Amino acid sequence: MTTDLYGLASAVLQPGYDGVEVPDWMRRALGEGLGGVVLFARNRPDAEVVRRLRAENPAVVVAVDEEGGAVTRLEVERGSSFPGNRALGVVDDVKLTERVGRQIGRMLAEADITLDYAPSADVNANPANPVIGVRSFGPEPGLVARHTAAYVRGVQGAGVAACAKHFPGHGDTVTDSHLALPTVHVSRETLAERDLPPFRAAVEAGVQSIMSGHLLVPDLDPDAPATLSRTILTDLLREELGFDGMLVTDAIEMRAVAALHSPGEIAVRALAAGADAVCAGLVTEDGLAELRSAIVTAVQDGVLPEERLAEAASRVRAVSRWYAGQAAARATAVADADPGVGLEAARAALTTTGTARLTRPPLVVEVNTRLSQAVDPSMPTGLTAALAELLPGTERVRMTDGGELPAFDERPVVLAVHDAARHAWVRERVEQAVRVRPDTIVVDTGIAGPPQGAAHVATHGISRVSARAAAEWLTR
Repeated sequence: MTTDLYGLASAVLQPGYDGVEVPDWMRRALGEGLGGVVLFARNRPDAEVVRRLRAENPAVVVAVDEEGGAVTRLEVERGSSFPGNRALGVVDDVKLTERVGRQIGRMLAEADITLDYAPSADVNANPANPVIGVRSFGPEPGLVARHTAAYVRGVQGAGVAACAKHFPGHGDTVTDSHLALPTVHVSRETLAERDLPPFRAAVEAGVQSIMSGHLLVPDLDPDAPATLSRTILTDLLREELGFDGMLVTDAIEMRAVAALHSPGEIAVRALAAGADAVCAGLVTEDGLAELRSAIVTAVQDGVLPEERLAEAASRVRAVSRWYAGQAAARATAVADADPGVGLEAARAALTTTGTARLTRPPLVVEVNTRLSQAVDPSMPTGLTAALAELLPGTERVRMTDGGELPAFDERPVVLAVHDAARHAWVRERVEQAVRVRPDTIVVDTGIAGPPQGAAHVATHGISRVSARAAAEWLTR
């Protein structure tokens, strides 16, 4: 194993680790040239955590998934200060989206985080999609394209690199790639007209990074998912769309690809296909060593050209250099606080029917559907807490997936549901509640079903500010 190959292999890896403390093996790997680290809510990412990482390697690319809405790593305990993409798409004000992106970038700049794995540039063409949904700006390519570009301008205007995902588009799937390999059954022409415009817009906006999706698109490549397909990553994204920035994989432990190959094989195939950085969301010391060894061995055996590995490492380092050159932009963004923009956007996004209002503490029944694997399991919907601030004495009952409604008493009833449009059993519970209590108020935080109840509020996303906006509307 040569020092150069070892260093190149280290440079293209972006692993995550378990626990709050940075493990000693991660510190050693950073000191040996590990190019990136991805942080999750379990790591409690903040400026101090990043300081410890940068103490070992000042140039490390520190990444997080901070989309706003349901997918947040820095604000998971209280809920996001920003309403998420679908809410922004409902408002359809690109200046507002850029302001939100800038404040998300500002939050990451304060923590010295290099790269935001956001925005989701997927067009949510299939309402039954189990993993994108409100993470998308919407179902129409022009809408998604203009807001993707605005979000990128906002985040990168704050001196933090953005990452458009999940190329070539995860919106028309009924399978969560965390659990299995989705197939996108569309023609090349449909893909070009529907799914690619947001990625073109991101490239034109100067996005620093794009993330591949673990998706099989047979009309493009019948043999390999996008992450492992040279046809998709190099021929389409590089040559046709003209993207020359850092291409990072989605997490390689996701079952969509993990069921096909070993981690080392996935890393080698992804790099050969055109990826520059390999995201491994949760690894151990041995797992990281296996990834590096697989890459080095592939080069030595002639399976992976050394020039391709060197090119990949150079693109990772280019993001690090770009970030280093944005210090003034980050300082300006940190000083340029826009603290009310998240709530402003959440209020503007509310879709309401009916006139019912709450004048006394209600019983909030959370009809809990299982959120996607991209959402931290501790993520709160926030509605009960928001109502309790305005109406002390508000209480909550949680229903499990597929459970039955509780008995109602004389208190007002608020049903908090998510993605009623996707779940027949949720719609059935709403109908049952309205039959028993016609004064039931329904708040849907996802892709909403038909309005029902004395009042129906669609927030178009899960966040602290979305819950606050809904609570304000119901109690004003």
